Amino acid sequence: MKKWAVPLTVIGLGGLGALAFSRRGRQAVKWVVDQIPEAPERIADFNEAAQSELDRIQNTLNEIAESLQTKPAR
Repeated sequence: MKKWAVPLTVIGLGGLGALAFSRRGRQAVKWVVDQIPEAPERIADFNEAAQSELDRIQNTLNEIAESLQTKPAR
């Protein structure tokens, strides 16, 4: 891994440099910075949706487990 550390660092820094010095890169950074105030609300919305989906999956798994337990053994 040590022999890959320097090339990966150079590639990473080169990518950051391209992002910082290109017009499109600066626009992308500006867009990200503009979206930061909305991030907590969007994350909360995502968390709620993910939690409801996990609850639905858990309920389905519980129903499957119950149906498997009530069947007579052959």
